[in-house]
Amino acid sequence: MMQTADVGRLAADLAGKRAIVTGAGSGIGKAIAAAFARHGVRVAVVDINLKAAEAAAAELGGDAIGIAMDVSKRQSVEGGFATLLDRWGGFEILAANAGVSTMNRAVDLTDEEWNFNFDVNTRGVFLTNQAAARHFLKTSVPGVIVNTASLAAKVGAPLLAHYSASKFAVLGWTQALARELAPNNVRVNAVCPGFVKTSMQSREVEWEAKLRGITAEQVIADYIGQTPLGRLEEPEDVADLVVFLSSEGARFMTGQGINVTGGVYTT
Repeated sequence: MMQTADVGRLAADLAGKRAIVTGAGSGIGKAIAAAFARHGVRVAVVDINLKAAEAAAAELGGDAIGIAMDVSKRQSVEGGFATLLDRWGGFEILAANAGVSTMNRAVDLTDEEWNFNFDVNTRGVFLTNQAAARHFLKTSVPGVIVNTASLAAKVGAPLLAHYSASKFAVLGWTQALARELAPNNVRVNAVCPGFVKTSMQSREVEWEAKLRGITAEQVIADYIGQTPLGRLEEPEDVADLVVFLSSEGARFMTGQGINVTGGVYTT
């Protein structure tokens, strides 16, 4: 937990800034949006599901707004960013969090599964990052981009080979973009969560149990057993790191893929 003084410094640093959070209708994205709002950040809750985005924004209250966007489609991304710029005039932070998963043995993967994961997880990061970077460069804003990668971006995950590949790509993109934008004082980092307790994880647990021929309870016990800190990760564990990376506390950090896994993987 952050000390009170540290939280105060973050709040003072971030208050009044504007953040776009994709995939924020639920799960990690919703927690990121809420964490920003607690620090005085005006938040655009972006999700492919407009009702979920608007509901999450309503929960945040204040100046939060909900916007529909399919991050895998250029027209949708550019239209969503244009709508936001019309309303806000600009922004300082992008948390590119939208992601999907499916699960299958590598030898049984279909083209549809491969494309679905790459379209959202990788192309979605590319399109939203590009839109944000163009805005930052055009306006000379010292912006911040934080991408959601994964533990599976650091170590290949069985039954998730396609997902791992899409998230490894996110890290490579993050590192390269960070080096390109550094001369313009734009920072780009990624967070790498572990076994996070979300609706996505609930679906994955059921898939994995079926593929491995064990129970869902055994899958969860396996996740916890792999985690030195001894519990499933909460969305807020990721959100707090995203807030830090968006703050002046991380002013000399760029091109990093930061693990927030409870110790599952330390490289």
